[in-house]
Amino acid sequence: MGDKTKPRVGLVWSGSMLLKSDKRSMTLADVLPLVRDWGEWISLQKEVDESSAALLASRPDIRHLGGQLKDFADTAALVDLMDVVVTVDTSVAHVAGAMGKPVWILLPFNSHDWRWMLDREDSVWYPTARLFRQSANRDWASVINRVNEELIRHFDAPNIGEGVD
Repeated sequence: MGDKTKPRVGLVWSGSMLLKSDKRSMTLADVLPLVRDWGEWISLQKEVDESSAALLASRPDIRHLGGQLKDFADTAALVDLMDVVVTVDTSVAHVAGAMGKPVWILLPFNSHDWRWMLDREDSVWYPTARLFRQSANRDWASVINRVNEELIRHFDAPNIGEGVD
């Protein structure tokens, strides 16, 4: 699946497109500041809207495999290949957590899910989960910035250069 000398980071940026008032989701463009050449970036995003599909097509540094995911067994098999999964609150977060894989869950300011509790950066349900919450409503940029800093620290990655534009 690519260069295994680099850490594999799975990405999920939105939940189901059927939800009309989905505060847990962000756009692919919101996530792009994470994508740097020190890692191998894998999109685990199952549903992709037109703008994200066009953006993914222009980004050779993100491998999109979500279209190949038919069921949770496929998702679990792909999650198993990741070094960390960075995801908003979707089923992928729960699959990765249940598998004991490192999963970093990005949460909105007012989380709709009681399972993540309040004022915690860990999960009582999944010992390998880390929670990154918005500090203000709709502020994904600060969440992505914190995740970026933690990814760099976690993988001892260089903090130089941006992703491919």
